[in-house]
Amino acid sequence: MAFLAIDVGNTRLKWAMYAQPRPGAALLAHGAEFLENIDKLAEGPWARLPQPQRMLGCAVAADAIKRRVEEQMEEIWDVPAQWVVASAAEAGLANRYDHPTRLGADRWVAMIGAWHRMLASGPARPMVVVMVGTAVTVEAVDATGAFLGGFILPGHGIMLRALESGTAGLHVPTGDVREFPTNTSDALTSGGTFAIAGAIERMVKHVREHCGEEPLRYMTGGAGWKMSPHMSMPFELVESLIFDGLLEIARHRFTG
Repeated sequence: MAFLAIDVGNTRLKWAMYAQPRPGAALLAHGAEFLENIDKLAEGPWARLPQPQRMLGCAVAADAIKRRVEEQMEEIWDVPAQWVVASAAEAGLANRYDHPTRLGADRWVAMIGAWHRMLASGPARPMVVVMVGTAVTVEAVDATGAFLGGFILPGHGIMLRALESGTAGLHVPTGDVREFPTNTSDALTSGGTFAIAGAIERMVKHVREHCGEEPLRYMTGGAGWKMSPHMSMPFELVESLIFDGLLEIARHRFTG
């Protein structure tokens, strides 16, 4: 029962084909494409894949992007596209967003992936889940599996573009992260990095005080590897949290 998992972000589509729709299933193939190349999937990397029996996707992009993905699937397979929408509860997590369905699907799926990753290795604890990409999200979950709330802030690229567009003389290359920057490139890169780190560390403090214990900390996203070394506290860097979450949701939905 081959299973296709798709993660559509703001700049790239990542996909993975598994032997079954459940955690721990064998990974058969995987890949990534920039959104402008979606229309080449059917005659490109997907042409060599087996027919999936199920598909589940997570998308933050517009409906038009999802439709382009569905069109590529329809060219070669007869499998319905199913997209995750955040709900009041799923796969052991409760959603305390004011309007649960308005929570970004990627945030919801990543939290589900992190929650079950934690349970597979020990007892339930509070956790902070960070995704570092085009935008940065910082989520708080308590030890009962209740999503308490989260931050959204601009990623490095958006910060730099905002400064370049709003401030004269800042069209400079990306620099390095330094404690005491002595040139504009390093000052911009260091400022953005430490601004993100500060927001993340503030959420850890909030969760620690609210829950009365130290939270587990997970970081994911395309730029997570850039951010992780500059944190003042350790984070477990997990590249696959979205796919881990999609597999867990698929297990609950498709296999019971």
